[in-house]
Amino acid sequence: MRKTILTTFLALAMGAQAKVTLPYCMSDNMVLQQNTEARLWGKSTAKKVTVTTSWNNAKYEANVSKNGDFIVKVKTPAASYTPYTITFNDGDVVTLKNVLMGEVWVCAGQSNMEMPVKGFGNCPVEGYNEEVVNANQYKGVHFVKIPSVMRVKPQWNSEPTEWKEVSPQTVGEASATGYFFAQVINKALDVPVGLIMANKGGSRVESWLTKENLEKYTQEPTDSDGIVKFKPQWDYHRAMLWGNGTFNPILNYTVKGILYYQGCSNVGDPGNQYSERMKLLVDQWRQQFGLGEIPFYFVEIAPYHYDNVNADNGARLREQQFRASQIIPNSGLVCTNDLVYPYEPTQIHPCQKKPVGQRLAYLALNKTYGMTAVGCESMSYKDMKITDDFIDIHLNNRLGAINRFIDIEGFELAGEDKVFHPAKASHFWQPGGGYWDETIRLSSPEVPHPVAIRYCFKNFQIGNLKNAAGLPLFPFRTDNW
Repeated sequence: MRKTILTTFLALAMGAQAKVTLPYCMSDNMVLQQNTEARLWGKSTAKKVTVTTSWNNAKYEANVSKNGDFIVKVKTPAASYTPYTITFNDGDVVTLKNVLMGEVWVCAGQSNMEMPVKGFGNCPVEGYNEEVVNANQYKGVHFVKIPSVMRVKPQWNSEPTEWKEVSPQTVGEASATGYFFAQVINKALDVPVGLIMANKGGSRVESWLTKENLEKYTQEPTDSDGIVKFKPQWDYHRAMLWGNGTFNPILNYTVKGILYYQGCSNVGDPGNQYSERMKLLVDQWRQQFGLGEIPFYFVEIAPYHYDNVNADNGARLREQQFRASQIIPNSGLVCTNDLVYPYEPTQIHPCQKKPVGQRLAYLALNKTYGMTAVGCESMSYKDMKITDDFIDIHLNNRLGAINRFIDIEGFELAGEDKVFHPAKASHFWQPGGGYWDETIRLSSPEVPHPVAIRYCFKNFQIGNLKNAAGLPLFPFRTDNW
């Protein structure tokens, strides 16, 4: 009897000492990136951890470091809706259930990415009820929301959270932009989609940079007192801390790419500062994930008044986002100039989130998954020719057509006085070089000798010119005033 009690006691003691601890971003219902070597990690007090994967009955052995950390790479099969299990054994056993293979994307940024399908207070998402009713059509979409917390030091684990399957009961909690992205990927590829939502409303690009990058490339303080004093009013503007607490815990996860929607909190940044720091952040994340030049698709900030609808500080930030898309390899930018309603100039969280997610998905389908028939690029300014009292312009990425020949809105012209006036814009065929040259012709009776063009280059101005895929023209200016 004593021997039995002693044996039981020793077994319990050894089990308590050897309990595997997994990060919260690894749980039941998780999605692993298909056809790769996916990383699994955690902590243990044992010397070794054995990981067993049910899809191939393979066993992987991981050594535990002196700090108690372990990490192992497991070979994953092709995507399917078959639920698998993963077992971790270090003397005690932890099993993850309902693990799917599919495509895993990170949803990063600030509040317009964080905004859930159920919306925020006084900030609804268009079509909420419809998405609740239809949620069971997307059982292959799973998500995990990493709690948004600040930390002075990089964290290996997040605050408690768990992966969830999309259902009528859970869909309201998912990032709306991320979820609508996942719907398209799920439909087009017929694979499960996993979304890791690591974001924070109001955060700046600096909020996600590391201490090393902040000290090397910026003048931002990196000690806790300095950070608070630099941004005393709103904690969500603080540098580094959100990355340490909210993003660092997911960096071992094997992902396909990153979706990013942020910028409002950087409106007013001087010169090219924002685009340079965006590139710095993308370089940092790619290095930290250690997965090569993974795709980075991001969203232009939507029209918003920023206290003056006719000012251009918001437009200049969009200009910086466009520049970032040109200098960041393997990236793409979604234009949102048309995705606000005329009654939303004071709504920083516009309700049309479905087209935002869909346009991010079009970029991924075309550029990442090889579905080149999907139009994914918005039109952008190419060049202009000034002739007397009018200007002809050419556009990139028309994809074979524009959506209208007349009643084109959003263009302005200025002369040498640098004063802009609304311009009449219409489609025009111009003979030249043995062929007919297709242009948009701009003129204004108030500007007899135009020298510069602006298109929707205001804080809140909605244009209506789109290409054959229904994607709008990026706001632009030809001046540097």
